Amino acid sequence: MKKSILSIVVFALALVFSNNTFGQEFLELDKSPMDASVYPTSKRVLDKLIKVVYSRPYLKGRPLAKLVPEGKVWRTGANEAAEIIFYKDVTFGGKPVKAGTYSLFAIPGDKEWTIILNTTLNVWGSYFYKESEDVVRVKGKVSTSKKSLENFSIVFDGKGENANMHLGWGTTVVSVPIKG
Repeated sequence: MKKSILSIVVFALALVFSNNTFGQEFLELDKSPMDASVYPTSKRVLDKLIKVVYSRPYLKGRPLAKLVPEGKVWRTGANEAAEIIFYKDVTFGGKPVKAGTYSLFAIPGDKEWTIILNTTLNVWGSYFYKESEDVVRVKGKVSTSKKSLENFSIVFDGKGENANMHLGWGTTVVSVPIKG
């Protein structure tokens, strides 16, 4: 009996003073937090058409042209390349795309951006981008917003199977139509 009480006390003390049990260190929040955007946007709709997972960098007083250089392939966000999931076959910017997961890249331009769906997944930035792995390239229409967005954002709007994906940062908004 004394041995079992002593064992319990030793075990309890080991738990209290053990760094292994309570020593987890959690990382600080990411400087460009990960986010997701879906369509349809209602949380009550279980049958989604599209989902984009991406990181949201901040402008922090920097000009957009410095962060997203015109004419160069961009990962469409920060950190890992953004990934877009189509849950059924769609028409993306007027071109057919099979259901599946793709990396989402962009080439910024003045009046239009080239939006790229690529088969390479789980890559950091656009360092491993290969044009030979593109599924489609479409043109995204550029417009200007009256309100400036500090964080890069992707949102959807639309009705039924007809959606528009909007990429926004600073006062720049790039739109691509998607039909299910």
